[in-house]
Amino acid sequence: MITYPSTHGVFETQVRKLCDIVHRHGGRVYVDGANMNALVGTVSPREFGGDVSHLNLHKTFCIPHGGGGPGVGPVCVVADLVPFLPGHATAGLPASDVGAVSAAPLGNAAVLPISWMYCRMMGADGLRHATEAAILAANYLSFRLRGHYPTLYTSDNGRVAHECILDLRPLKETSGITSEDVAKRLVDYGFHAPTLSFPVPGTLMVEPTESEPLAELDRFIAAMIAIREEIRQVEEGVWPQDNNPLKHAPHTAAAIADDDWDRPYAREIAVFPVASLKRGKYWPSVARVDNVHGDRNLFCSCVPVSAWAE
Repeated sequence: MITYPSTHGVFETQVRKLCDIVHRHGGRVYVDGANMNALVGTVSPREFGGDVSHLNLHKTFCIPHGGGGPGVGPVCVVADLVPFLPGHATAGLPASDVGAVSAAPLGNAAVLPISWMYCRMMGADGLRHATEAAILAANYLSFRLRGHYPTLYTSDNGRVAHECILDLRPLKETSGITSEDVAKRLVDYGFHAPTLSFPVPGTLMVEPTESEPLAELDRFIAAMIAIREEIRQVEEGVWPQDNNPLKHAPHTAAAIADDDWDRPYAREIAVFPVASLKRGKYWPSVARVDNVHGDRNLFCSCVPVSAWAE
């Protein structure tokens, strides 16, 4: 099983050679369709050696990424694997020795009309343009941020595919700031953080897709550069490593309205780090939560049994 482009955000140039080796030894190549939004309209997995590909409808064909789903989409196979596809007696699908593999023959079928309408409205040229725009957007971010956060993986030409992994790991050595701190601070700037610590711990994987306009990309770039300047304040000792806007992020309205403010940075820096936020501000309702502690320490907030005693 391979993901192409790889989850490291690059087009592996030896993918056809890899598939040829697998085929030469009697194997099959399953191509994970998670990154199809970097291929649609430009290349088919079959062209570089794929035998099976699940086009999971997330990020691609107008379906959101994440949220626990939808986990639906066609499974494409080469001709000699067709007899091994499942069937479903109640859905008019071809008979198969495999039989049904799920109660719902089409999975989460309510998702499928969205992608169908998207493809019909976009057309072949539009779908190809979406792929090209996704790749261009990722390379634009990678290039603009390279002097502040190095891109961990690139092709030999220094470019990426549809996503780029920003390496934040060195910051911990110079400032004590972690990728999670940056992710939390992005909330103050009005952004839900990109993928955190996957596929590489201590990094941010940024995947703008084709749906983000240039203005939004520039807004994200400005936020990341401003955060890097905040980290520099920690590196230079202006702010302590354990008491700075990143370690306390995100900042709620209740936090800055509190009479007790004992932090070495101004309230304005906490919630309006860039001037544009004064015109439109997202206010987080919850401050920093210790995610790891909550995951590893189960506790009950129920009313104790003694409360029901007569």
